Amino acid sequence: MRFSKSLIILALSAGLAACGDSDKSSDNMDEALEEMTMEMGEMATNHQFMVEVVNLTAAQPFSPIAVIAHTEGMLWQIGEPASEALEIMAEGGDNSELLAAEMTMQAASDESPLPPGEQVTLTLTTGELDSLKISLATMLVNTNDAFTGLNAIDVSSLAVNESLSRTSFAYDAGTEANSEAQGTIPGPADSGEGYNEMRDDTNRVAMHPGVVSQDDGLANSVLTSQHKFDNPVARIKITRTQ
Repeated sequence: MRFSKSLIILALSAGLAACGDSDKSSDNMDEALEEMTMEMGEMATNHQFMVEVVNLTAAQPFSPIAVIAHTEGMLWQIGEPASEALEIMAEGGDNSELLAAEMTMQAASDESPLPPGEQVTLTLTTGELDSLKISLATMLVNTNDAFTGLNAIDVSSLAVNESLSRTSFAYDAGTEANSEAQGTIPGPADSGEGYNEMRDDTNRVAMHPGVVSQDDGLANSVLTSQHKFDNPVARIKITRTQ
């Protein structure tokens, strides 16, 4: 429960006045006010994190990257069905449902896709630090439903100006068959359909098996060997700046 500073000061003043007008009472009030001010300052402190993402692929643009701060939950679990929010992002690159997820405390998103070899920096600001976690997700857009990211990375113990670095692998959302067929891939290799609510694959998140491509025998694939990728597909650095 939060109280305004003025109300607390009035309450303290009244309480101490009832004890008399001695110098000791005045000293006690000064000490109490100082302690209260420090506590209120801690409550109002914002904690800021800078998240740098590098696309390590040769020909797989990343959809606008979603970064969220939370204390509970995970964006995905290997072997479990993808949430609808993750499915929408992994099939079509739309991260709006992830950004608005119930577990999200604060969120940041890039406005445009991240081309291969490029880097973007996003900033998260939150008033919570205890048990704070950061998650990140983005689609490899020249695929049916491949995505990458970080899942519930604990940043609660990071000191100001301290960083942690991770690399991330490609995952298969398991919500759309990896047909690579014309009209099924939303990226520039095809400009096909994005999200489709019908799930026609394994319906569980797994490591992505990789792109086959027309060059390696998948005759109806719109992808070429250029669109193949090796793990890791992204490099991520999280720095606490405040």
